[in-house]
Amino acid sequence: MAAPRSSRPCRRGAARPRRLRDAVPPLDHTWPDQPADRGTIGGLPVVDCLTGARSETGEIFLGPDIPARRGAEGWDWLVVHVTETPLPVGTEVGLDVDAGFRAALCAGHTGCHLAALALNAALADRWRKEARPDSLGRPDFDQAAITSSRITPHGSVDVYRLGKSLRKKGFSAEDLDPGKLARQVNDQLAAWVAADAPVRVEVPGPELTARRTWHCSLPEGEASIPCGGTHVSRTGSWPGSSSSCRSTTPR
Repeated sequence: MAAPRSSRPCRRGAARPRRLRDAVPPLDHTWPDQPADRGTIGGLPVVDCLTGARSETGEIFLGPDIPARRGAEGWDWLVVHVTETPLPVGTEVGLDVDAGFRAALCAGHTGCHLAALALNAALADRWRKEARPDSLGRPDFDQAAITSSRITPHGSVDVYRLGKSLRKKGFSAEDLDPGKLARQVNDQLAAWVAADAPVRVEVPGPELTARRTWHCSLPEGEASIPCGGTHVSRTGSWPGSSSSCRSTTPR
């Protein structure tokens, strides 16, 4: 659907659900890690792309204003393409995606998952208690400590909290050297890029709320992470394999 930029609920009839495969993937309102694609709809630039939800009464809410849980019964889940100028309701339009920008986000998102798995491997010996494993069988530091993730073209910025709750789970950050950790992660990333492992996203259905899963057939085994983003098709097509780590003290 196309809509003018607004944070208020739209009126009934102002929106039409679209299947995700026919649309520019929107920003996920529950975990906004990957930004929306760029492109045009009906020849108009898409200035934003959001998740929308239509209630049983016909009101449409956008992004963070959605009052329901994702996939809640009684709600229709929509892809909302925001344009500066509204398109006439009922108009049949074409969608064009900025292929270069999407490719850059695909690389960044695949790199984000690979870096998370490499980080888990590098920190595996710092756990003093049994921890929930990732898909490769290593303690899942990424899921236990992450507070935010932002995908950028050809990269990502991930923030982790090494606090009291993580220590209670059995993780020790004593004498952790960010530089050494980055080198370990980069060595693993370089090996996975060289392996040119296939990457795919398992999509159980066309619905916006369908639970999608990222898969990568790495030399160590089949890696998988729940993910609704876009990705490259092989690790060898990821142009970058470098990460950096730094620690900060919360104010």
